[in-house]
Amino acid sequence: MTSSPSEPAGLRERKKARTRAAIQRHALRLFHEQGYSATTVDQIAAAAEISPSTFFRYFPTKEATVLYDPFDPLLIEAAVGQSAALSPIGALRATMTFIREQLPAEEWEAERQRQGLVFREPELRSAVMDKFAEGIDVLADLAARRTGRAADDFEVRNWAGAVVGVVLAAFLGAAADPEADMLLVIDQAVAHLDAGLPL
Repeated sequence: MTSSPSEPAGLRERKKARTRAAIQRHALRLFHEQGYSATTVDQIAAAAEISPSTFFRYFPTKEATVLYDPFDPLLIEAAVGQSAALSPIGALRATMTFIREQLPAEEWEAERQRQGLVFREPELRSAVMDKFAEGIDVLADLAARRTGRAADDFEVRNWAGAVVGVVLAAFLGAAADPEADMLLVIDQAVAHLDAGLPL
């Protein structure tokens, strides 16, 4: 799906985002119906009515269709926009509440299934650890922007690592429960961290 050179950049980006979302949607449906290992890139491309070469312009691998989180940019934008009076953790919790309230039920159900697949499939579960490591950089940058400190400040990165740790623990626990509200579980984990992790 190529764009005309005369198309505005914003329109091209929206078309690319729609195509990426469609590919991911078909991939997740096929993974659910026939299993992750049994599903091929060719099958995903056929379901999305694109060529395999077009598939690879959007996702470098099959596993990337699951690991790609379409809500990351929304979460970051919402977190940056929270009140300056909030602590970094307060901003994260307010962001999760905002996303939970704004996300249509069917989109959240699809996201919950994506997250469950990530933690059920051993191949994906190991790959997602890299994503959590990247999350430390994202959270350190967010905390730095909110506190006026450097993103590579020891305490800033330590805070970011702690958040990633409790979020990972929450993900692993919630993934085992098909009825779990992932955002609520993560919020509880972050609140526990904010309270000093009392036992």
